Amino acid sequence: MDSVKCSRRRLRVSIEPLAAVLALAFAHVVAAQPADAGANAAVAQAPDAGARGLATLDAFLSGVHTFTADFIQETYGADGRVVETDTGTLALARPNRFRWSQTAPSELVVVADGTKLWTYDVELAQVTVAPLDDTVASSPAMLLSGGRDVRDGFEVVQTDARDGLDWVKLVPKTGASDFASMSIGFDGKSPRRLELVDNLNHVIRIALANVAVNPELADAVFEFKAPAGVDVIGGKG
Repeated sequence: MDSVKCSRRRLRVSIEPLAAVLALAFAHVVAAQPADAGANAAVAQAPDAGARGLATLDAFLSGVHTFTADFIQETYGADGRVVETDTGTLALARPNRFRWSQTAPSELVVVADGTKLWTYDVELAQVTVAPLDDTVASSPAMLLSGGRDVRDGFEVVQTDARDGLDWVKLVPKTGASDFASMSIGFDGKSPRRLELVDNLNHVIRIALANVAVNPELADAVFEFKAPAGVDVIGGKG
């Protein structure tokens, strides 16, 4: 259980250094083309689903500037059983800004303000601060909220249709990432599910609800100030 919780924490922070449910580019993305071997294989197996999946990813990353949703995150152990369920909200904005607010069963707030990543563990009364570097850029959240071509940090290795969704599977190009793969399930142009697998084959599944694409978001959503009395590690609050 402890190893799973540690893995979940690493992946949860990956979701926001997320970590993003959830674009190394919202505006300048060009999804991986059929020249990619993995994409070729997927399209050969299911041409309609493969083409639709890549087109959906391309449309989402090129057309979405802001994004909000509620989430339910389930963490699975090596035996395939759910070991923990977390709930909360997320908000993303291009470029390089997001807020992940977990409310249950424990409180966790992760904010990327464009230059720094703030992680506030309410239970521990501790804030950690880190720069938004290349390692963070290969995280799931930065896939959804970053400012570079998705191919800079990810490779599309599979597309398919299942469970009523169009799925796109990506793997990070850098070996420094805490996760091995990320799959995004789209309903139309809206992402509805994320599936992450870490380097120990633990699985995190995130279901999104109340999705809003391109809502107006105040700058304050992506600002963070450490509460009085908490420990701040890695920078000044």
